[in-house]
Amino acid sequence: MLSPPAVRFTAALDLTSLQQALLVAVPVVVGSLGRIPVGALTDRFGGRLMFPLVSLTTIAPVLYLGLFGHDSLAALLVGGFFLGIGGTTFAVGVPFVSAWFPPHRRGFAVGVFGAGMGGTAISALTTVKLVDAGSTATPFLLTAAVLAVYALVAWLVLRDAPDRAVPTAPLARRLATTLRLKITWQTSALYAVVFGGYVAFSVYLPAYLKTAYGLTPADAANRMAGFVLLAVIMRPFGGWISDRIAPSRVLALSLGVVVAGAIVQSFTPGLAPVGTIAFLAMAAALGAGSGATFALVAQVAPANQVGSVTGVVGAAGGLGGFVPPLVMGSIYGQFQSYSLGLALLALVALAALLLDVVSVARSSAGDGKAAHV
Repeated sequence: MLSPPAVRFTAALDLTSLQQALLVAVPVVVGSLGRIPVGALTDRFGGRLMFPLVSLTTIAPVLYLGLFGHDSLAALLVGGFFLGIGGTTFAVGVPFVSAWFPPHRRGFAVGVFGAGMGGTAISALTTVKLVDAGSTATPFLLTAAVLAVYALVAWLVLRDAPDRAVPTAPLARRLATTLRLKITWQTSALYAVVFGGYVAFSVYLPAYLKTAYGLTPADAANRMAGFVLLAVIMRPFGGWISDRIAPSRVLALSLGVVVAGAIVQSFTPGLAPVGTIAFLAMAAALGAGSGATFALVAQVAPANQVGSVTGVVGAAGGLGGFVPPLVMGSIYGQFQSYSLGLALLALVALAALLLDVVSVARSSAGDGKAAHV
């Protein structure tokens, strides 16, 4: 919600590029790290309580930003900090959904839930238009109303799976146990690349296209929305195919496509057709890889720790998306080229591919229980 109107806030408040980046980054970081305790709380109290709770809690910062908190950088940062609570929702949904399905169907189910990341595209396409049609407060008031309706519907309609595993150990002990699981660190590293890559492109792609290819802001934003939409569509597909073949194989294929696409794009080929094909291939691979990662979590993590593992893995993915735009901006400022940044993406994706092939595939084979470090 803060990224689309960030340019206007920058102009109105005379913000520097670093301040603008900070404005967009704060909710992402809070939403990422907040998934760790929220995931553990979901294991204990269930999604029927946590979904409405997170939704209602998010209304306050949304209203604050829309009505009062956009007149200074300090106010925006405070509002953005608490707005990040909304980003913890993913750590609620994965254990909630997983508990309703047997292991061989969890990949597709979690992938469908994960398609909610399409909200990024919806926000990109509508927020500025709503501001133009009304005022700065309009999209925030609309979102607050939707959050309230969702909280009510979730409380009335949602039910936790009757046979879900409920942990009894204290929160701190459960988190410590989660961090000792090998699958936690393996999937965190993979998700930092596949979902982090998706987040990074959804944030930075308009600036890249405008600078590297001279596109207008509107054209660049529309192409970014297309990238996001394809990734969203491919996320349930990645989960669905992971129900039929090993998730590690889906991840291997996805990461291989990212490596190839990043290498091709590092040469800054013409946008039609080579550049477009490279970006769309990476979008499809990043979406499918994200779905496969949580199919792996749902299948391999202990049933009473899926939320805790999801929280840590989700945090890694969010933080993975925070770093690349800063790296790309720094590299372009130094060399006036994005080639090195895309080459680094290829190397990181290759390292993740080797981790998947050498370690993850071997660890996840067998009886489906998470191996300990």
